Amino acid sequence: MEIIGERINGMFKDIKEAIINQDKKVIQDWAVKQTENGASWLDVNTGASAADQFAAMKWLINSIQEVVDTPLCLDSTNYDLIEEGLKLCKRPAMINSCHADRYKIERVFPMAVQYNAKVIGLAMSETSGIPKNADARVALAMELVAAADEFGLPLEDLYIDPLILPVNVAQDHPVEAMETIRQIKLLSDPPAKTVVGLSNVSQKCFNRPLINRTMLAMLMACGLDAAIVDANDNELMDTAAAARILLNKEIYCDSYADLFKSRKY
Repeated sequence: MEIIGERINGMFKDIKEAIINQDKKVIQDWAVKQTENGASWLDVNTGASAADQFAAMKWLINSIQEVVDTPLCLDSTNYDLIEEGLKLCKRPAMINSCHADRYKIERVFPMAVQYNAKVIGLAMSETSGIPKNADARVALAMELVAAADEFGLPLEDLYIDPLILPVNVAQDHPVEAMETIRQIKLLSDPPAKTVVGLSNVSQKCFNRPLINRTMLAMLMACGLDAAIVDANDNELMDTAAAARILLNKEIYCDSYADLFKSRKY
């Protein structure tokens, strides 16, 4: 189970202020804390408030790489910005993200191959939006899988996000996302990987941590490979560790929770 730490994102107040004030310590503290608590990847998003997105991305990447060697997940809808970031990454990175629209695929997949990067592909398009049912999402996932083969992107480098909306406004979506993940695992051999932005499911809900960790365990039982999460939510991380034991992905030992955090899947 690959954990993508969500916290270095300009949407958070402290990160936004750190970018504006060029306060490297805030960024580096989060990079270290997430890595030490088990993050396999660090999501990097400049947010919308940075006056110069390119300068902000460069500063974030360099600041993070001064203190950790955890690979980065570059998070932006601006693919020129992502490409500039890829040039700075010391380790192969992840591109977050690419819709199933042809013109976006043609921009992102060759770039991923060029820089040996992984891609988060979204099971949606500009015309369809987020489909309501699993079948429509799987159809878009099939387009992403076919495109990976076309452009030479290894399927193990493609992470398909079935997309989850907040349960308080779209209660049927988690079930459809779970079914989508099950079906994606049958599309190809080897199958593409799967990923979710976990915190989306609990936006503006009561007791968000409980919803998040329950959803994570249920998705893992369906075959989920990775999740963008709060890597410093210890109960969430312990849930992921316990789920791997119960799914027979790990051999049981009494220190299974600590072992999970020490490994980079």
